[in-house]
Amino acid sequence: MSYTIALNFEDGVTRFIGCNAGETVLDAAYRQKVNLPMDCSDGVCGTCKGHCEQGAFEMGDDYLEEALSEEEEAEGQVLTCQMVPSSDCVIQVPVASSLCKTAVGSVEATLASVERLSEDSLELAVDLDDEAGLAFLPGQYVNIQVPGSDHTRSYSFSSLPGSRRASFLIRHLPQGLMSGYLSERAAAGDRLTLTGPLGSFYLRQVVRPVLMLAGGTGLAPFLAMLEQLAQQCEEGQGCDQPLHLIYGVNRDDHLVKREALEAFVERLPDFSYTTVVVDEQSQHPQRGYVTHHMPAEVLHNGDVDVYLCGPPPMVDAVLGHFREQDIIPANFYYEKFTPNAAEEAA
Repeated sequence: MSYTIALNFEDGVTRFIGCNAGETVLDAAYRQKVNLPMDCSDGVCGTCKGHCEQGAFEMGDDYLEEALSEEEEAEGQVLTCQMVPSSDCVIQVPVASSLCKTAVGSVEATLASVERLSEDSLELAVDLDDEAGLAFLPGQYVNIQVPGSDHTRSYSFSSLPGSRRASFLIRHLPQGLMSGYLSERAAAGDRLTLTGPLGSFYLRQVVRPVLMLAGGTGLAPFLAMLEQLAQQCEEGQGCDQPLHLIYGVNRDDHLVKREALEAFVERLPDFSYTTVVVDEQSQHPQRGYVTHHMPAEVLHNGDVDVYLCGPPPMVDAVLGHFREQDIIPANFYYEKFTPNAAEEAA
């Protein structure tokens, strides 16, 4: 029996390790050449302290109160030198990956297809060289090197972790470096280098209602999240919390992947979604911004986990809306994406 442990470092790097039954996280990390912070390894100093965001484990009682207090343990703090997982886990490590003598990984891939979904979005699919696919947490992103240049661009996965074929939704910028490559020169069989996974925006364990807010190609990470939840549901792992997605775009023809969203309605028993179009000339039933179509029932009186991914103006507008309405969600996770300055100028 072996468990997969995601170590999320404070610089955004995620490293996945295997932990054998009965093995501590610290021992498993060192076995795989990830030097987590450690002084004593006996539960005395507290140097190896981290935060377990999800997963089951045993801590035992062979550690000092000075190293880990009851209050800290109740908040999910752990000592990796004492923590013995009994399931897959996600652990926040409060240091940079470089200090643990590890770094972001990379994988080579072959371009499989590029599809123009709308005037402003493309879908890129690649086949990873690694038959086992690439481990990541749904919602995370990778940096993809633009062929023929030394530049990279960051894109969130829209596909399921561990799949050999990975997909991404990419905003099409007429003068963009990656956009130019994908729309003008890309061909099946081209070689690409992906570096990652990266980011602290990812799906946590669903223990209460969830509200997802997507702007444009910010839909990508939610497709990955919903796919994982749908598979868990189909495997009988429970899916009894309501999930609602509000997906906003500028124009009618910018709405993409609606067939996929309809499929999730069928696969997830309590999933619903709303699409919103900004354009005042639109005939779409819901016009305006996502904040205009956020009824009280999807906020559950604050007992909700909110995930938000979109351009900076959208993120700022949602944050402002929550402040004005005195809405304090149980948890609020968000990621701003913005075109790289070099992308716009290239």
